[in-house]
Amino acid sequence: MTQSGIPQSHVDLLTKKAFAHLVTLLPDGKPQSTPVWVDYDGKHILINTAEGRLKDKNMQRDPRIAFSVTDPENPYRYLEVRGRVVERTKAGAEQHIDAMAKRYLGQDKYPFRKAGEERVIYKVQAERSSSM
Repeated sequence: MTQSGIPQSHVDLLTKKAFAHLVTLLPDGKPQSTPVWVDYDGKHILINTAEGRLKDKNMQRDPRIAFSVTDPENPYRYLEVRGRVVERTKAGAEQHIDAMAKRYLGQDKYPFRKAGEERVIYKVQAERSSSM
């Protein structure tokens, strides 16, 4: 079913240990896909990344994104979202990546930090979604 926003029946896919495949657009318009951890604040989809990564550069240049996430307990249940970045912020990004590490890895601190790395949170507004 296609609709605007996130269907309440599939919000759990954004708040549990389920990997999303984020699609951003390269400078030449070609799609680029990356598996990511995903979160939801009740209004926006949250994507946390390190500043300077390809997805960071792509989303700064072109705010249009898409992603799909499959239920790890039922691979036939999924959510596909098309939307746009409405905010990029460093505020709370370090704490957020630690919270995501707790959910996805069972660790209190994100263990893959690199020296000098700056984290950013992208807030995405869902414009269209489909689910099964």
